[in-house]
Amino acid sequence: MATATETRDAAVDLAQYVVGARLAGNAQIVGPVTSVFWHLGQQGTGEEWRLLLYTTRDRYAELEAALIARHPWDNPQITATQIVAGSAECLRWLRESVAEQAGR
Repeated sequence: MATATETRDAAVDLAQYVVGARLAGNAQIVGPVTSVFWHLGQQGTGEEWRLLLYTTRDRYAELEAALIARHPWDNPQITATQIVAGSAECLRWLRESVAEQAGR
């Protein structure tokens, strides 16, 4: 899953919350990046911090809801890319990291 924020601090805050809540197994913050986009009928360019989050299909809806509730933007771009392959140990770690009972 990916989203972006205007500041590094906002990205870190979101990442810490969702990883702490076990909605994502990990987060990577990349930036700053330059985005070119359409918003409210106008083309714009801006600097953003990209937040990449890793979770399972079962936890996606909760992760999306948490991001929407805590994101500083009214209508943040939130997109998901399916993991089609990965090392068995990495995928096991991810499932265990976001299991609802993990760490409780």
